[in-house]
Amino acid sequence: MTRKKLLTVLRLGIALITLAAVVYAVARNWADMSVQLGKISWSTFLWSTLAAAAGTWLTMVGWKTLLRDLGSDLHVAPASGVYFVGQLGKYLPGSLWSVLVQADIASHLRVPRRRTAVTGLLALGLALLTGLLVGLPAASFLLTRTSGGFDWWLLLGIPILVVLCVPRLLNAIIDRTLRVLKRQPLEQGLSAGAVLRAVVVFVLVWVAFGVHTLLLARAVAGNGTPHPDLTTAAMTGYALSVSLGMLTIVLPAGLGAREGLLTLILATAIPTPAAAAVAIMSRFIVTIVDVLAALGGWLYARSHHLITERQAAAAGEAAAREADVSR
Repeated sequence: MTRKKLLTVLRLGIALITLAAVVYAVARNWADMSVQLGKISWSTFLWSTLAAAAGTWLTMVGWKTLLRDLGSDLHVAPASGVYFVGQLGKYLPGSLWSVLVQADIASHLRVPRRRTAVTGLLALGLALLTGLLVGLPAASFLLTRTSGGFDWWLLLGIPILVVLCVPRLLNAIIDRTLRVLKRQPLEQGLSAGAVLRAVVVFVLVWVAFGVHTLLLARAVAGNGTPHPDLTTAAMTGYALSVSLGMLTIVLPAGLGAREGLLTLILATAIPTPAAAAVAIMSRFIVTIVDVLAALGGWLYARSHHLITERQAAAAGEAAAREADVSR
């Protein structure tokens, strides 16, 4: 067996084990979890959905910021059409489908495919790095399985994350990668201002999703005095769980891994069934937001002939998969 096949088998095995563990945990605790889900009022659900929608919108803004600095300044409407339809690809196993779809759609707007592909990869990379940075406090909860203190040694990771965002290093990595792939270099590199703006936007993305999680966590925590670390666990737990879930390439949109990690983090401040209920409800809300955003982007893209019939059918199938996952 070749090394590539062996890695594929290992990843698939890890994915199946993770999904099985999550399904087992949900089934085992469903009676308690259903009670916790009943504590989430419609008003909390709507506010949490609005926060998730804000986070989703900001991800497009961060992507658009990078694309503009590389030479293609798309208006918000076509940028939404390209980005949100492409985002359906993250619900397929693998991590590059969304980038490939975005590059194909953007080519109809005369944006070079390599420019869109580089932008998509940069957006994923910056989202991952900022997510790990914002999620540092949650990492402490995850590692110690207790609350009440922050492991300050985790701050040693900040300089590494900051260095990785240096424009000169990013441009060197981009040029080297394109050279290895035997592709033409980009017409212009990233500027320090664009990288800084994108980093700020992606930090705000995680803040928005943190609010989304906190609203749900406070609802299931009840009317009593909340645990002193609940706010920290919720505001940073989503960022860390999604970022680590992004590394599980085989799992569609980190399915299973994200919920399991978020449950473990929140369980340091609220009962495990309540934490699991928050993780499941969060996945449901985010999936619905993704579907609606993709639908809006799809309608714009179809009306402006940015996608073909075949692409439209593929997008519809991906949206159907998302709806099934959210149930």
